[in-house]
Amino acid sequence: MSIQSQGLFIAFEGGDGAGKSTQAARLSQTLESRGISVLRTREPGGTPIGEKLRSLVLDHGHGTIDARTEALMFAAARAAHATQVIRPALADGTVVITDRYIDSSVAYQGAGRGLGAEGVLTLNEWATEGLHPDLTVLLDVDPSHGRQRRTAGDAKEDRLESEPDDFHSAIRHAFLALAEAAPSSYLVLPASSDIETLAAQILERVELLLLGEHVPAEPIAGDLP
Repeated sequence: MSIQSQGLFIAFEGGDGAGKSTQAARLSQTLESRGISVLRTREPGGTPIGEKLRSLVLDHGHGTIDARTEALMFAAARAAHATQVIRPALADGTVVITDRYIDSSVAYQGAGRGLGAEGVLTLNEWATEGLHPDLTVLLDVDPSHGRQRRTAGDAKEDRLESEPDDFHSAIRHAFLALAEAAPSSYLVLPASSDIETLAAQILERVELLLLGEHVPAEPIAGDLP
């Protein structure tokens, strides 16, 4: 299939251990092999200040970080990311693939930290000047399965990953609620599927978007309890 590249913004979301980075890398590599300009990035991060904030908010050993401070740090990193990286790339016709975006703050700080989805969403809408993904790929993972994945071998959990399973359960349900509220903007897939199957499903949806075809809303297909 011949695909004409255009600016397209794709966010990968889901709980820790869902395989977002793996699928973002697979999609990026496939599109680049077809001659499409791709920028793969992550949050928090993507800019020098964003990477510093990433270390402060995710690494252990920086003292107590209360919920509001945490939310503001993520929003600050995202503001720089949207202004300095994502918008310019989209303007150049690049496909931008980010590992996490606004939904993560709504889920982690809004639901997980109990700050409320509406307030966190409003903060991040302001920080990004209303920049939304064209597609959000949500890899739905059971909290216990996610923990098994991210602690395999000698891997260590960061400050948020190390939160208890009920925290991660609240995050999971927040992600699914966001997808249910705007189904045409999401592709929800079970993280337990094999890597090749997930990659093919994601690529199929992205190909349609690059061709400018309307994609009808589909039922959520995550690892529902």
